[in-house]
Amino acid sequence: MSDVVTRIAPSPTGSLHVGTARSALFNYLFARKNNGTFLGRIEDTDRARSTKEFEDDVLEGLSWLGIKPDELNRQSERGELYKEYLKQLLDSGKAYLSKEESKINPGTQIEVVRLKNPGSSVSFEDMIRGTITFDTGELGDFVIARSIDDPLYHLAVVVDDHEMAVTHVIRGEDHISNTPRQILIQKALDIPQPYYAHIPLILAKDRSKLSKRHGATSVNEYRSLGYLPESIINYLALLGWNPDDNQELFSLKDLIQAFDIEEIHKGGAVFDIEKLKWFNREYLKRLSQSEQEEGIETFLSPKITESEGYDIVRLRRVTPLIIERISVFSDVKILSDEGELDYYFIRPTYKPESLLWKNEGTLNDVCSHLKHLSTILNALSEKEFTQQDIKSAVWGYAEEKGRGTVLWPMRYALSGRDKSPDPFALASVLEKNETSARLEYAIKLTQ
Repeated sequence: MSDVVTRIAPSPTGSLHVGTARSALFNYLFARKNNGTFLGRIEDTDRARSTKEFEDDVLEGLSWLGIKPDELNRQSERGELYKEYLKQLLDSGKAYLSKEESKINPGTQIEVVRLKNPGSSVSFEDMIRGTITFDTGELGDFVIARSIDDPLYHLAVVVDDHEMAVTHVIRGEDHISNTPRQILIQKALDIPQPYYAHIPLILAKDRSKLSKRHGATSVNEYRSLGYLPESIINYLALLGWNPDDNQELFSLKDLIQAFDIEEIHKGGAVFDIEKLKWFNREYLKRLSQSEQEEGIETFLSPKITESEGYDIVRLRRVTPLIIERISVFSDVKILSDEGELDYYFIRPTYKPESLLWKNEGTLNDVCSHLKHLSTILNALSEKEFTQQDIKSAVWGYAEEKGRGTVLWPMRYALSGRDKSPDPFALASVLEKNETSARLEYAIKLTQ
């Protein structure tokens, strides 16, 4: 297939919705798979609702996802072109001016442009759904411009797709009903019809159209929550499309190679936030250590980042443990706000009774165990202060005296929490001096 041209044509009347992002992705993949061109077109003819803020949101979102258009156009800059085509329709008698009462200002008359509809049956071959036929008689002579200087959506779309040599229109199935009007305009202008492919909508779990009431729906909302663009791209690609094998993880390059428009499903694709989180976890693990650190630091609470125990060395040692606990970087904020990460950077305080394992034994016993542990750990060099070496040094004593009665007070002394990583991992992250200081604090509490 040669000279393939696809396009994404969002209206800047809202943020970049994940449904629009998926349409952009499918257009991008199809164009790249066929060595074609992927165009961007800002459809801003609705001047009352279109804003620069929303346009920036859309373009930034697409750029962040890595699916930037090869060219960008704005309908607001193409008014003279639409005017020429409207004159052509009026001069040929295929459209006419009609004086009508304004819906915006009742009691006043405006002169709109209507297309003469022959009322014929219209068919087109959808690349996903097969042959689709409409009886256009019920559409009547429909409005294509509010005035000679103010074209409406259907006319502008047809003119733009023709002038930009768009060969394939890949868009959501909610546009199927728009297609017969656009084909009638194409016929009236005697211009070729592009190929159409209408992809399934993204649905919520209740199978209604995904909307704000179901949670975040815009790409930049997910970005602000710390999702990775690779995970969103990967997940959106698999909403309504599946490769022949069971592969789930795809880079953008992989997707270009694997994508086949004929494998897109007809049925709606249900958006599952837990599945998106699974993808994000997988891509979090693939980040470099410095990228992981940067993402974590962004969401840590000021209580931690402004504490005396916070520094880049400690963060670097803690990062692998935090990555194991999160699905998305914003989870760090939740853990941080709930105090679940404090013990990595801030020495804990607690009541001595908390050091007792299931309220068994006495504080004197705890004190004895902690003193012995402190002696064992102090004998290790800084180089030996690794998770495995710490465990090897302590394990024999814990087995002899009872793992719970020895390891619980050790872990609680280091974390001050009922739930935390095992004491060997904690000690290795805190390093020798901080581990020793926290054990000494616990020993003093129990004396």
